[in-house]
Amino acid sequence: MTDEEAVVETHPEGEGKTRVAESSEADISVDTFAGKIQVKWVPEGAVSALGLMPFFIEFLKNSGLFDAWVEECPLHYTSPNAPAKRDVLGTLLLSVLAGHWRYAHISAIRGDGVNPGLLGMTKVASEDSVRRALKGMDVEPGEQWLKKHLKASYEPLLEEPWVLDMDTTVKPLYGHQEDAVRGYNPAKPGRPSHAYHTSFIANPRIVLDVEVQAGNQTASSFAQPELWTLLDGLAESSRPAFLRGDCGWGTERAMEGAEQRAIAYLFKLKQTANVKKLIDKLFGKSTWVETGQRWQGLESELRLSGWSRKRRVVILRRPLREPEAAGQEKPTKADEQMTLDLPVTTYQGVRYEYSVLVTSLPDEVRTIAQLYRDRGDAENNFDELKNQWGWSGFTTHDRQRCQIMARVTALIYNWWTIFM
Repeated sequence: MTDEEAVVETHPEGEGKTRVAESSEADISVDTFAGKIQVKWVPEGAVSALGLMPFFIEFLKNSGLFDAWVEECPLHYTSPNAPAKRDVLGTLLLSVLAGHWRYAHISAIRGDGVNPGLLGMTKVASEDSVRRALKGMDVEPGEQWLKKHLKASYEPLLEEPWVLDMDTTVKPLYGHQEDAVRGYNPAKPGRPSHAYHTSFIANPRIVLDVEVQAGNQTASSFAQPELWTLLDGLAESSRPAFLRGDCGWGTERAMEGAEQRAIAYLFKLKQTANVKKLIDKLFGKSTWVETGQRWQGLESELRLSGWSRKRRVVILRRPLREPEAAGQEKPTKADEQMTLDLPVTTYQGVRYEYSVLVTSLPDEVRTIAQLYRDRGDAENNFDELKNQWGWSGFTTHDRQRCQIMARVTALIYNWWTIFM
């Protein structure tokens, strides 16, 4: 692999396999931890799942991200037979990039004769070595290590105006894991789970942090201490233009926390009795304006019980479509789960679905409506991270390793997102 004339190319006889050959002709020179190699594309070869790895490894080397991550990892071995830190972390990197979601899947990359060498690894660690390494990592140093490198992956992006999306996803569990508790679980009601409280930079899809908690701790109040710590650690010029969250964040505690830090917010409100009274009061108004996608909106002020003061709210409504034609198939349970759970009311014979937003932003109603619709992209982040990047897996009995793997996966996801 140290030969400067080595060529990494797709193997024409097997999908997803690569081989190293020697050649005097090459297309692209790539600088890796094993030295410079020449990458040659083979048009007739099968597509490789890790075909971009030499370029990604060059990115990791030139940026210094991987070396710093390995060097500062708080893993300490005393046995002369213990694996090297670089081998353990490199194995995790390759496993996550390969789309694995179980530690047992690590054995699938042990036959890779190309990428481990390009990362400067001596071998691929076994699944047991990886599990033991994460179990032996001290909680506080491991948390500080991963948070530091997560921050290094997104900090340069904060020089431009940005939006902070907060949301929570549920990870169903099927064993006897620590903090596997029954809580809010729309996909599998009654199934014990973990709650992943996550903060994203909107649009670039960069993860700021993820915190794993018990399955019955999905409320935003459990995520706020970590969120405020994160924001307080940012320079004032690097703070978000505004915070954005669903109805779980439309609480006095969340709004007061943002107001104390002079950060704007845009949250959805739960449909409480007083919110419904406001809807009934405003439905007959003639000041509704078009806000796009068949929605109409207007603004008002509201002070719910428990709130310290009045706040600006934006009410959105949309006429429901005509009833389904006779003979049309009834929606399945899965279809119903994919529809928005919005209350319905009737005015002058027309049935409307409606939503209420609370905000400190000064923008007009049309802009507020679009800004909240853009929050839907956060769901795509969860879908990608859970189904393609392993957040649904890498489960162990103790929550500590689940937390470490959640942040490791988020960090590698950030690196890949920036590289792409």
